[in-house]
Amino acid sequence: MFNSVVEAVFHHAERFPDRFCLADDASGVTWGGYAQKISRLAAAFSSLGIAPGGRVVVEACQTVGYLAAELALQRIGAVFVPLEHNCAADKMAAVARRVEASALIACNPPKGAAALCLSYGDLDRLSAQDRSFEAGPWPDASAVSEILFSTGTTGKEKGIILTHAADIALAENVIHGVEMEPDNVEMIPSPMNHSHGLRRYYANMVNGSAVVLLGSAMDMRRFFSNMDAYRVNSLDLVPAALTLVLKLSRGGLAAYRDRLRYIQFGAAPMRDEDRREICRLLPDTRLYNFYGSTESGCVAIYNFNRPDAKPNCIGRPACNAEIFFTDEDRKRIVPSAQRPGLLACSGPMNMLGYWQDPQETAAALSCGAVYSSDEAYPDADGDIILLGRRGDVINVGGSKVAPQEIEDAARAFSGVADCGAIPVPDPYKGMAPKLFVQVRPGCDVDFAALRAFLAERLEGYKLPVSIERIDAIPRSFNGKLLRNVLKERERRGQ
Repeated sequence: MFNSVVEAVFHHAERFPDRFCLADDASGVTWGGYAQKISRLAAAFSSLGIAPGGRVVVEACQTVGYLAAELALQRIGAVFVPLEHNCAADKMAAVARRVEASALIACNPPKGAAALCLSYGDLDRLSAQDRSFEAGPWPDASAVSEILFSTGTTGKEKGIILTHAADIALAENVIHGVEMEPDNVEMIPSPMNHSHGLRRYYANMVNGSAVVLLGSAMDMRRFFSNMDAYRVNSLDLVPAALTLVLKLSRGGLAAYRDRLRYIQFGAAPMRDEDRREICRLLPDTRLYNFYGSTESGCVAIYNFNRPDAKPNCIGRPACNAEIFFTDEDRKRIVPSAQRPGLLACSGPMNMLGYWQDPQETAAALSCGAVYSSDEAYPDADGDIILLGRRGDVINVGGSKVAPQEIEDAARAFSGVADCGAIPVPDPYKGMAPKLFVQVRPGCDVDFAALRAFLAERLEGYKLPVSIERIDAIPRSFNGKLLRNVLKERERRGQ
């Protein structure tokens, strides 16, 4: 229907200009007001010399102004390059140089980082000016819409190039995957430079529904104030935010069990104890796990709030995704539990490649398909079971062990705050699991008792051959376990 997200916004603004569209911690805006704000910024950007194809680095904020700036840039054909909020000035300048940015927008833009530097105060003034905007054609679907920088699992920061067509295909995957209704009001506390939050916002904009931004998932007062003020009926949470909400709200979500249609999760695996608790609090709410990456977006979805929920299941392909499995040479195979394959996907939501990095592009992308190092297989029902990343999956004498299964079991033991499992060499089995444990403050964990606890819940070959205490399990900002850090610690014997 639409070639770009910005086209969808203006379409809906014409249909229902007075309907609520978007809110941040300070204020809200209607569809008509949002379209006007975007048009004014687009006119200002054009007058300042930002041209079609020009790349603009933007420091992310959880605000209406930030998202309006994004769509204004895309309205004039420029390329949006978001960076995290409070990004260091040196990094901003480095990324601006790397993408040869024509402009940089930030709270406090570093001088000289780009030919044109604008603050958010400048944006407020520009969006208040009622200047005429000579609208050109809508962005072409095949044109580049954004470059998203992500460190992924390799530690190397890569610029992922996406088109407007990819944005629309991703939005459709979400809309169909969660069965989004026209009157959806979704609260999104996820950082809006990150693909996870952006794509949930895109889905609601394409759908013609509403989004409520939240500055911090730790602000429980505002969290529940937003739930009431905007009649929020759906949520998007990364697992780390879910852990905070469950801890800080003390079961407060249960009060919305009759209103919340769904919560969607992604970006990192969820803790098993959090999964059980959210299912208990919201027994009739659809709880979706999305599998994907910045490179390919939301490609599989699974509603795990069901009596027959399967461990490590990521469900089935999203509407625009074709998922297939390969061997190490990228030859398609029919995998099984005994012989899992490497998961790959094709579809219009996939990236074009990595910015100025043909070697990394070739390693991940071929003939439009994105290849991963995630081991998986379809079960007898056609649901996809994800074991984990190759190198993280523990091959114990030919039997594949998902490290998350060990971690989920261990976190249920009293005194265990967090944990991480990695493969280590074993003289008899080739490889075996080792478990690192972070102990709750003020607690003391008996590792012999922990091992006996695990033996009651896991098959013998899945039991850790050793357990080591660690001050803190390394995790990314969105809660993803940095398993490579644990592997490096083990390699160095620290």
